[in-house]
Formats: sequence, structure tokens, C-alpha cells
Amino acid sequence: MPLAEPTTYRHGDTTGLKERVAQLPLKVSEEDEKTGAGNYFVANYPPFSFWKPEHVDALEDVLATEPDPATPLGLYFHIPFCRKRCHFCYFRVYTDKSSAEINGYIQAAMEEMESYAETAYLKGRKPKFVYFGGGTPSYLSIDQLTNLMSRMKAAFPWDEVEEVAFEAEPGTLTDKKLKAIKDLGVTRLSIGVESFDDHLLELNGRAHRSAEIERAYATAKSLNFDQLNIDLIAGMVDESEENWKRSVEKAIELDPECVTIYQMEIPYNTTIYKEMQDAGKLTAPVADWPTKRRWVKEAFEMFEKAGYTVTSATTVVKDPSKTKFIYRDALWEGADLLPLGVASFGHLGGVHLQNNADVGPYMEKLDQKELPVFRAYPTNVDERFIREFILMLKLGEVKPSYFQEKFGEDPLDRFAPELTYLEGEGFLEVGEDRIGVTRDGLMQIDRLLHSFFLSNHRNARYT
Repeated sequence: MPLAEPTTYRHGDTTGLKERVAQLPLKVSEEDEKTGAGNYFVANYPPFSFWKPEHVDALEDVLATEPDPATPLGLYFHIPFCRKRCHFCYFRVYTDKSSAEINGYIQAAMEEMESYAETAYLKGRKPKFVYFGGGTPSYLSIDQLTNLMSRMKAAFPWDEVEEVAFEAEPGTLTDKKLKAIKDLGVTRLSIGVESFDDHLLELNGRAHRSAEIERAYATAKSLNFDQLNIDLIAGMVDESEENWKRSVEKAIELDPECVTIYQMEIPYNTTIYKEMQDAGKLTAPVADWPTKRRWVKEAFEMFEKAGYTVTSATTVVKDPSKTKFIYRDALWEGADLLPLGVASFGHLGGVHLQNNADVGPYMEKLDQKELPVFRAYPTNVDERFIREFILMLKLGEVKPSYFQEKFGEDPLDRFAPELTYLEGEGFLEVGEDRIGVTRDGLMQIDRLLHSFFLSNHRNARYT
């Protein structure tokens, strides 16, 4: 199948460069460098706004076919419950559900999973990775987690699973629960620290405080999880040079296997955005993008001095030969991901899909013995090529040979003007066997990725 928008250019050839660059969404004004409302983080392609209810039939067609045995399978389970909703949170979460309601949700999600397990596309397949996201997976009780994971293992056996990733909020992690999480098979525990400063945690609506971080982390460390990850956010409301540096220094002191650093953004469906609307403000009360980029860049340098390695636009790890994030890497290379639970999204047989975003309609669909899929998008070969190229660029480099072998298309030819321009701006280093992202490029990679979008996908909303 030929790819759309082909080019006869070669990297370094400036033929047509001016005309092509003029079409790229790369020019940034002073106003753009302020933190306004919106989703900047590129998590998938094509953008979510192109996923539609009318495409759900494409998923049903896939489920009736046999899978490609070379495509790995992952499971994602969304647990939408939290002690408190953070002011910057845009995920589907609930803070008012009883234990009985949570049990009902787990029962419904397991029925969803068991329905999928009987389809031609998924029957008998064993997952390579499992991810528990939220919300707050650690909000569940030990009994609820035990029931949930036991039923998952019955439908999709875990004997070939290489990674079980689990998100946690420090204040929900008792010593007993941490041991249970380890015993249930979790290999990668990701603790949502965000900051070690109690004032920032309070102001930004986090439920936990620094003392809970210290206690939970010490216990988790003693249990010898294969991998402990700490999440940090640069540029939270009222962040300063001093408290940002202290948080980085504290993270280094704790010595986790991996640290993930995000730059603060303010999506539309957040408390902070509503407050901006009420006050008639277009700029969020957080650091601007150049400041956040600088803070993350300086944090990366501090981690490198402590012996860590930068492995993506958002991660540093102690030992890259041992510490892998299989969920991310497999997903970005086109693995199947079965999404379970309210609002969860995944990818099966080339079709993107997302479940109903509210628990009521989600459970009603299951009561009617229907899959609770709200919207979908059937990708073509070209879109899958672009998707893998842009997502893998977030790892800091890609090999053109990978795309030549998998898609029969050379990104050096396909994106020659874009690569030439971005290299000239100091964001990329381009060679015959490697396209590398410079440190300055990594700090704003999500903005640069739009250069490689198909023209009809640019300037779209990503929620």
C-alpha cells in the first residue's frame, strides 16, 4: 500500500524546503511561550479528536479475525478512584464511591474482559505486559486488588508477562498493602510524588504530604520491587527555582531505579482551568514553557551527575541495561493494548479505541451485554508509520532501518525537509543510520512532533 503525501526529497537537499517549512506548526510567539490551557503532550496518533463513535464497527471487524502472532499483547486496567481530585488532573476519577460501588465496578470490568477473552482476536492470547493506571490503583483494598488480579489472570494468564506496572499515591500505601502488591506480581511500582514540598502539594490539590512519601517509599524500597519509579512535575502552581531544585535533590537521595518528569500543563477539564475561566485569564498561574524546559534540563543534568542516564524526553534511569519500561516501548512499537475500565483507551489490530468516559454509561453497556466502547479510529499503514516514528522520537533517537524494514519507507526521504529544518534549528542530529534528538529538542519534543503530522491532523485538539 503506498504511503500518503510521498516525497522525493533526501535529507540535506533543500529543494522545496522553504515551501514545506512554511506549512509546519513551528513558529512560536511570545504569547505561545506562556502556559495557556490545553493538552500539549502527544500520547498517540492520529489525535484523539479524530476518534469517532461511527468507527466502532471497525473494532468489531478486528475482533472477528485471527491476530498476527508476532504482535505482542498488553492489558491496561483503569481504576478511576482517588482520595482527592488534584487541581491539575484531567483524567476520569471519582472521589465519592463506596466500597460496594467499587466492587460493582470491578465486577463490570471483569465481565468486559471476559467478553473480550472469547473473541477470535484475543482468545488464548497471553499478555506480555500489564498496566494499572488511574485514578489511583493503590486506592483499592487488598481484597479488591486480589480479586481483580486473580480474575485477570484466569482470563489472560500472566505466565508470559514480563512487566506488571502499577501507579500509586503515597498516602494509600500501607506497609501491608505494599507487600500484597508485591506478592500479587507487580514489578514496576510508580509512586506519584510530584513534589516533596508540602506547600506545593497542598496548593495543587494533592492528597498526600511529604511524610507519607518518606514512609511509603522506605517500605517499597525494602520490598525489592524490580523497579521503583518516582513521578515529578516541573512547574506546579507556586513552584520556585529553590523548591524545584530541592525536589530533584530529594529524588536523587532516594535512589529509585527510574524517575519520570513531566512539564506542567493545564488541560481544559481541570480545576485550574475553571478558575482561569472564572477570572477571565488566558494564562495559567504556573511557570512559562521556557522556564519549565530549563528546569527539566537542569534536573536531567543533576541526575546525570548522580549516575543516571536520560532515556526519553521524560525519564532518567539508573541502569539502562536493566531498567526497561516495557509497557511504553511495546505500545509505541505497535503492540496490541486491550483497554479495560471506564475511559480507558487502547489499540487492537490497527484500530484505536476508547471506552465510555462516565461510569454510568460504561456499566449500562455491559449490563446490555455490549462492549462499552465509545469511539474508535481505524488507522491505515501511513498513520501507523507516522505514529511509531513520532512516539519513538520521544525516546531520543530512532533508526531509519527500523522503519525501512517494517513499513518499507525511509523517514530520511519521507520527512527530508522537516528533518533538514529541525536539524538546522539545533533540535535534531540526522545521519544515515540514526536520527537523534538533541537535549534542547527533547525539552520541547511534543511541539516538534506536530511537524510530522499529516496536514489534516495539525492544529487539532488532543483531548
